[in-house]
Amino acid sequence: MTNPLTDPYLVLSRVYSGGKYLKQALSETPTEPLNRGRTTKIAYGVLDKDVYLSYIIAQNAQSAPKAAVRLILKIALYMLEFMDKHGYMVVDSAVELAKKLGKSGAAGFINAFLRSYKVPEYDVHCANGLAIKWSTPLWLVKKLKRSYKSEAEDIATFQPLGQCVRFVRGEEKYLIAEHAETPFKGVYIFRNFVRDEGFYAGDYTFQSVGSVAITAAISPCERILDACAAPGGKSVALAGKCKEVVACELHEHRARLIDDYATRMGVKNVFSVNADSSVFNKNFESAFDAVLCDVPCSGTGVIAENPDIKINRKEEDIAALNKIQKAILDNCARYVKSGGTLYYSTCSVLPEENDSIAVNFLQSHADFELKIPKSPLGHKSTGYGLQFLPHISLGAGFYLASFVKK
Repeated sequence: MTNPLTDPYLVLSRVYSGGKYLKQALSETPTEPLNRGRTTKIAYGVLDKDVYLSYIIAQNAQSAPKAAVRLILKIALYMLEFMDKHGYMVVDSAVELAKKLGKSGAAGFINAFLRSYKVPEYDVHCANGLAIKWSTPLWLVKKLKRSYKSEAEDIATFQPLGQCVRFVRGEEKYLIAEHAETPFKGVYIFRNFVRDEGFYAGDYTFQSVGSVAITAAISPCERILDACAAPGGKSVALAGKCKEVVACELHEHRARLIDDYATRMGVKNVFSVNADSSVFNKNFESAFDAVLCDVPCSGTGVIAENPDIKINRKEEDIAALNKIQKAILDNCARYVKSGGTLYYSTCSVLPEENDSIAVNFLQSHADFELKIPKSPLGHKSTGYGLQFLPHISLGAGFYLASFVKK
């Protein structure tokens, strides 16, 4: 019988120690095919509950365990606390894994810890207590409470509804499975969706409902620039309403992802360009009817699908991201024709990455005026744009603002 902790450990060690994104770690790590679902569930769960699990370890261990032992404890604790697994099986597997990893000296400690640990009480009326309860970094708890008050917990603890699938054709045969409808044609959220030959035939693709909402709000036009385009979902969706889509991407290997995406979906009017959208390109000056700046951001709106953000994103990152966001928006404003539209979007719920950037842009660009976009997906109007929030937007934590060049 395969040790149930081994594969999750191999995947998560790439995230905690190797700095990988979880989805990247899952795709790169050879794991037992039969137990792939269990491995994925544990890996996502451990990252989602990292703050809570770390609190239990800190409160029950006299000194901080080394990284490998700490990770074994987190996996075992997650299985005990959230998967209702038999205690003896989890403890024995954790001890066995430690020995297999050459950590025999820690086997006794792991055994004693898992058999005797307690979950200490904590004050849920203060930010520190909420960070534990929500298993969310303290800095993010404070920002959510300040910006969203009573809705903060719903945003922080939202769990994914399933996989969002955008169909080009043939969705009828898939709709017999459990699914939720969205306000967008051909777009559904499935609790369990198994990819088949239709994916490779371009019948459908996986695209988040937030991403769909952004592209749906963009008006049809002749020529549009998708300034930060990889892996290509928005570019391909925009190809259905714009005559030509120029998809810009900083990294060459990610630009190839756009080409592959367009080829798979049978789209011929998406053209990838390997370039930095924060650096002026003379050939792009006043060349586009519309420009979409879906900028790099904190990702705080998509933590439910990407729980590695909880351990990889730091509060001090926001200021650096703000500089990049402003630079891209300022530069791409030069690419918009008179009467054209500049769109600004993020997958963040933080106002400093959203409305603050929009306000700053309008103050420094008198040749643009605000135009609030519209969307059938549930959202909050901020006065400068649309803020999609996970608990009211089918899981989407996105932002969209638009500016028309006078």
